[in-house]
Amino acid sequence: MGYLVNIHSPCQSSLVISKSAVMGHFSAHPNGRGWVDFCDHITPLFADIVGAKEKEVACMGTLTANLHLMMDSFYKPTPERFKILCEAHAFPSDQYAFASQALAHGLDPAKTVLELSPRPGEYTLREQDILDVIAREGSSIALVIFSGVQYYTGQWFPMQAITRAAQEQGCICGWDLAHAVGNVPLSLHDWGVDFAVWCTYKYLNAGPGSIAGLYVHEKWKETELPKFAGWWGHDPATRFAMPPKFSPIEGAQGFQQSNPSILAAASLLGSLQVFKEAGMMEPLRERSLQLTGALEKLLKQSKYFVPVEKAVERQSAKPAFTIITPADPQSRGAQLSLLFLPIGVMQHIHEALTSFGVIGDERNPSVIRLAPAPLFNTLKDCEQGALLLERAFDSLASN
Repeated sequence: MGYLVNIHSPCQSSLVISKSAVMGHFSAHPNGRGWVDFCDHITPLFADIVGAKEKEVACMGTLTANLHLMMDSFYKPTPERFKILCEAHAFPSDQYAFASQALAHGLDPAKTVLELSPRPGEYTLREQDILDVIAREGSSIALVIFSGVQYYTGQWFPMQAITRAAQEQGCICGWDLAHAVGNVPLSLHDWGVDFAVWCTYKYLNAGPGSIAGLYVHEKWKETELPKFAGWWGHDPATRFAMPPKFSPIEGAQGFQQSNPSILAAASLLGSLQVFKEAGMMEPLRERSLQLTGALEKLLKQSKYFVPVEKAVERQSAKPAFTIITPADPQSRGAQLSLLFLPIGVMQHIHEALTSFGVIGDERNPSVIRLAPAPLFNTLKDCEQGALLLERAFDSLASN
């Protein structure tokens, strides 16, 4: 073929490498990863990372859009059972989703969304407090949905215990795994989780706005769950025959709507293949425990560190910091959330750290999140980070 004329742009327009871009839509890819079935290479890796069966996971959409899809299918309020139980100060997008779902059902979000806060003077939730609320309010709760790992504090919630307690009360239990997937070991199928959603641009390294993931337990396969259907959730055997009646793929992939972005999916696949080469979550979790434990030990040696129980007393004292992430390694992932005292100090410390070449994540008003990634961070990185944090405080004190 001397040249290629693309005259079917309503189906697929030209890309930079026009022949591969257009013909790859129809023919086999030289690396065995064609456009139509590209996500088939992702789903088994997803399943491994979240502890699920392949039919229970789908590579699709974005996190909040997937959350809405799951709530549309699973959140079915009645006059007696209508509440949504979540942690207070969940990631704002989740809060918006919960409130808007309540409004869509004609409910008052203030009376529908039940937010559970830590005890006064504490920064994280106690397991027993969560279980007590579920036991006390369970008959009025339609949906229990927490973050697997809380984005601000880094607390890893006791997912199995919460799921079991919720379901014993007749509640649906779902999870937002944005900060848990690729960070902590998960066993969604064995824990009996009803549904879960996650993004892939944090610990899965796929880039901002990349394609997301969705999980639905196989126990729901015999139930005609309502769903907003699209052609990519249709049976692949007849999808391109364009039948008028929707025939969903069994399991989570039946929730797919549009075909996935191949650029986004390729970015994700590259990262997941690195996870596979590293042995997946078991060895990565072991290394993560070592790195985060080492960083915690180094930070606590700082002359500016104060124990978390004394942090409230230091609000008007000299600059200092504490760690609000649980000290128990089994109640956290890679993340350590550093709370800076008094209010206003964090911004100066973050600016100094950035000038020293330390990349942390600031969260107003007073937290910087540090999370050594087991795929690429080293003990030396942790040592340098702690050393430069000390230097940042010293520079603040000298001004």
